[in-house]
Amino acid sequence: MARPGVAPASKSTGTLAEVLAVFLRLGLTSFGGPVAHIGYLREEIVVRRGWVDEATYADMVALSQFLPGPASSQVVIALGSARAGLVGGIVAWLGFALPSALAMTLFGLGLNTFGAYVSPGWLHGLKVVAVAVVAQAVWGMALRLAPDRPRATIALAAAVLLVLWPTGPGQVLVILAGGLAGWRLLGGSVGAEAPTGAAIATPRALAWGSAAALLLCLLGAPLLATITSSQAVAMFAAFFRAGSLIFGGGHVVLPLLERFVVAPGWVSTEQFVAGYGAAQALPGPLLTFAAFLGAMSATPPNGWSGAALALVAIFAPSFLFLWMTLPLWGRLRRKPPVQAALQGINAAVVGLLLAALYHPVITSAIRQPQDVALALAAFGLLQVWKAPSWLVVALTALGGAVLF
Repeated sequence: MARPGVAPASKSTGTLAEVLAVFLRLGLTSFGGPVAHIGYLREEIVVRRGWVDEATYADMVALSQFLPGPASSQVVIALGSARAGLVGGIVAWLGFALPSALAMTLFGLGLNTFGAYVSPGWLHGLKVVAVAVVAQAVWGMALRLAPDRPRATIALAAAVLLVLWPTGPGQVLVILAGGLAGWRLLGGSVGAEAPTGAAIATPRALAWGSAAALLLCLLGAPLLATITSSQAVAMFAAFFRAGSLIFGGGHVVLPLLERFVVAPGWVSTEQFVAGYGAAQALPGPLLTFAAFLGAMSATPPNGWSGAALALVAIFAPSFLFLWMTLPLWGRLRRKPPVQAALQGINAAVVGLLLAALYHPVITSAIRQPQDVALALAAFGLLQVWKAPSWLVVALTALGGAVLF
């Protein structure tokens, strides 16, 4: 029997047009980040439409937390796949990501074209609001992912190492070390949990093919970029690697992408942080920030082609990880060592984001007392007054225009 107020799960198969329409509307209205997205998706898909039941939805959310990649986007892919097959998952992601991707691309193109003719104050305001947004993310993730002494220790150790060794390889090693520490230190505190809900039918051939494609892109794309000196391949490799290493939510993309796109000079630190601040004002997945970076790249491909390449590359691992894991998910969830390693990885991610709060966010945005005051006001609006992120971004940009 369905719960009161919750529609019974529908057994019918939906059309691709139906899936696109529903998720396009969600992509236009889902403000607030991954946690809020999970709530919007449940209300629309489980409660209102009954496409899946509560148990199946809970299983999809659990899987998205287990895998690298943006959690809410992976839930969208799973929901679309459950409704209209594997192509439905692609269509659902397209509808959900398209509005913010287009907006971020247009913002990047406009900044390239008209940036020299407008007051820089509002752009500095966007950099300052990024301080407040990342600080709020660190606070919330620390309470949820590092609530006890062992996990807090893993988080702090990760932050110390990354402040002292702020490199791409350092970030990867810290994440791996967090998983190893979780497996060794937290295994006794994690109990087995039986899977719930119905699995999405995924051919084993697709799972093996996805695993092969993931390895090929992770290892082969950087090698091909070196051999061919192709900027397009180098860009694909960088964004694909970033999309493969995101644990704990979309905010973690900040330090990863900063290493991959600022260091080689594709975008400046100021452009990077301003674009990240602007992304907070939009609905849909935060990772569409990649479209802005692709459009802003100083070296072709850039503009619309660069935005499309970066967007596809950063989200492709989400599809591959999901397709690769679905046939094994029921068994994996039962294993305490897997759960313990994941807890350690999530704690390390808190430290990674804490290090990113220092650099590049604070180092590029906080230069005078007015910056501190504006950042504190934005943090108060977000954390204390629970103001919507788009409103805080708009107000901080306006404050930057007035003060600077």
